Amino acid sequence: MRVTVLGKSPSWPDAGGACSGYLVEEGGTTLLLDCGNGVFAKLRERLRYAQVDAVVISHLHADHFLDLIPFSYALSYGPGAAGARPALHVPPGAREGLRRVVGTWGSEELVENAFALREYDPDEELRVGPLRVRFQRVPHFTATHAVELRGAATGGRFTFGADTGPSDDLVAFARDTELLMLESTIAEPDEEPRGHLTPAEAGDHAARAGAKRLVLTHLTDEADPNWAVREARRAYDGPLEVAVEGAEYEV
Repeated sequence: MRVTVLGKSPSWPDAGGACSGYLVEEGGTTLLLDCGNGVFAKLRERLRYAQVDAVVISHLHADHFLDLIPFSYALSYGPGAAGARPALHVPPGAREGLRRVVGTWGSEELVENAFALREYDPDEELRVGPLRVRFQRVPHFTATHAVELRGAATGGRFTFGADTGPSDDLVAFARDTELLMLESTIAEPDEEPRGHLTPAEAGDHAARAGAKRLVLTHLTDEADPNWAVREARRAYDGPLEVAVEGAEYEV
């Protein structure tokens, strides 16, 4: 299973960058995990958008789903669509949320007409080709789910924490994962209720989970990546880096 970072920015994109988007490929199956603003253009630099088999959305904040809109226009009107209608797996209640967004200027059913939209049950495992997909609710400001993808070839696991405050449930969910991507949006703990992690907290979560490798993501390019690594190193002593666009990981 190969994981490629298409975008890793927080709610404002890096200069020339994109918000959350991760391309997962195995055995001829292509899955896009999150589709924040700027991600669709990054996706197109790597493959034809009609090749995407499925999209999974962790939560309905703009920096994690907004490029579903240009993606939908391309699938509806682009000459490269070739009748493609990828599966779109969204959190419970997201169908109505997407309708409200696109209905402000056009057809409420733009996204539903372009994708085979399904609201996933967080308690059930999804299958996308050879990939197995599991979910774990995490603390954030809207219904949000960490996502685990397990490859068939090696059984390796990629765990994406999505946007989250401190969470023992996430630690348990990520236990012994080969690749853990955790957000590290803020420099210091903020007010309750918490919706984000510091790099130090990300390192602590990874250490307690026994993750084999930690990648810090959802971190602005205005922050010092060396500082973020030092902070995470306070608890985590395994392979560690800050996400950059274009980085690839084999799991």
